[in-house]
Amino acid sequence: MTKPAQAADSDLAIASPDAIQRAHRELCQRIRETPAWEWQAHRLARLLPKGTRIWQKLELFQHTGSFKPRGAMCVMQSLDQHQLDRGITAVSAGNHAMAVAWAARELGTKAKVAMPQTADPIRVQACRALGAEVTLLPDIAAAFAAAQAMERDEGRAFVHPFEGPLTALGTATLGYEFLRQSGQLDAIFVPIGGGGLCAGMAMAVKQFQPRCRVYGVEPTGADSMHRSFAAGSPQKIERVTTIADSLGAPYAMPYSYALCRRFVDEMVLVSDDELCRAMALLFADGKIAAEPAGAASTAAMLQKLPQLEGKRVGVIVCGGNTAPEVFAQCLQRGRSILDEC
Repeated sequence: MTKPAQAADSDLAIASPDAIQRAHRELCQRIRETPAWEWQAHRLARLLPKGTRIWQKLELFQHTGSFKPRGAMCVMQSLDQHQLDRGITAVSAGNHAMAVAWAARELGTKAKVAMPQTADPIRVQACRALGAEVTLLPDIAAAFAAAQAMERDEGRAFVHPFEGPLTALGTATLGYEFLRQSGQLDAIFVPIGGGGLCAGMAMAVKQFQPRCRVYGVEPTGADSMHRSFAAGSPQKIERVTTIADSLGAPYAMPYSYALCRRFVDEMVLVSDDELCRAMALLFADGKIAAEPAGAASTAAMLQKLPQLEGKRVGVIVCGGNTAPEVFAQCLQRGRSILDEC
């Protein structure tokens, strides 16, 4: 899906290249610079068109196993001491909650996170191990309500899982870092859940390398940004039906939507089968144990291969937090599909 033509957003807050570089320098005092490497392996080589080269950004090696600490820390570093003393609250099915718990520990404050009961127990346990107080609620809507109550009643600072200029600035540092490591790219594939990762990365990529084509990637069972592009405004979805629970945001929000609309060239939908196939390929060729969301960029890249002949392409492996039994099920499902190719 190619984005519709839109007028310029004159009032949209866009971080400048200087601001992104400055944020990167500040975050690098606490955030890891994760590796990027050219993916060269025999299984991938059979699939690639002539002259196509793939670079991976391995953000699953970030603190807490996903890209989320970049946005969380960027937001929380802006809080004054009084706000830190009052504590932090957040809502998440896992990766964001873990990032907030980690950032709170780093900054010497306390976090209370609201999570749905369906959250992966591995992620819940990790939040508690990082020092956060976890409240489990029946669903994500109840979790949001609980976090808002903590913000209101306890004076805690609320750290949104994907929306806001500071969150996008944090994820923009990932785009800048990747381009600095990989050099000039012709295309880059970025996953979309709520949109905070793609909004920030696309904002960075289009300013540092304007000719690079940015693909936003969603699962077919969580396509709120696709619907938002089609409608011309942020949209909700009725329910989330994808194995990529980290990309299962039930709605888009104005700021992330506006940045994606401004800077993303094309949207790509990937099925659960495609996600499992990509997980199997990442594991077989690179021994990379990506969660389903972490394989979304690879799945979209494989889908778009006919358009990528002779191109230098970047894919983001954005996370690796999933229960071993879930990973094994996805891997078995993906291997059977990969063997058919």
